[in-house]
Amino acid sequence: MANHLDLDEQEQLDQFKHFWKQYGNLITWVLIVVLGAFAAWNAYQYWQRSQATQAAAMFDEVERSIATGDVAKVERALSDMNAKFGSSLYAQQAGLLAAKTFYEKGNLDASKKALATVAEKASDVGYQAIAKLRLSSALIESKNYDDALKQVSGTFPKEFQPMAADRRGDVLALQDKPAEAKAEYVKAYKGFDEKSGYRRLVEVKLNALGGDPVTTVVTDIAAKDTAAEPKK
Repeated sequence: MANHLDLDEQEQLDQFKHFWKQYGNLITWVLIVVLGAFAAWNAYQYWQRSQATQAAAMFDEVERSIATGDVAKVERALSDMNAKFGSSLYAQQAGLLAAKTFYEKGNLDASKKALATVAEKASDVGYQAIAKLRLSSALIESKNYDDALKQVSGTFPKEFQPMAADRRGDVLALQDKPAEAKAEYVKAYKGFDEKSGYRRLVEVKLNALGGDPVTTVVTDIAAKDTAAEPKK
């Protein structure tokens, strides 16, 4: 009986040796690739956590600089932040906060620079839209109407489209283009919620240009209904 078991074990061992000789190298390389990928993934996760921690620390430094009211210190902290973690959400938040501080301190150029950085480099479309809208306001204040219009003429997320249209209307009105301004204000009016304070403000602007937003919207709806009716 013992000999029979020894023979079975020997046969299994021989089969295993044959199998390993045929597929051993392949299995070894597969294991190396899998374990290497796992190690790389863990290393990447560690690197991301480390980067996020460092970015958060630098964001705190920007906030502390803002609290002091020292513009030069804020500029240095923001510059370091953008140099090391410019693509992070922390950098985008820091840019918007710093821009507000610069504006309040009367440094419009620094404010525009901070907003332009977020508008150009932000990976988050929401932060990018906010930066463009605020930058357009700063450019309007500088009477740089063409650049202000460029900032709000691109693609915006749906929730920001009415505000972008309103801002385009402001710029066009200042450029003495009432018909074009009115068209943009109508877009903004239709885009804002009925209870929105923005919508009432746009209505005031339209009335100032001799437009009736309610009539315009009703006429637009009627025109669409007429176009949708089947021809007899």
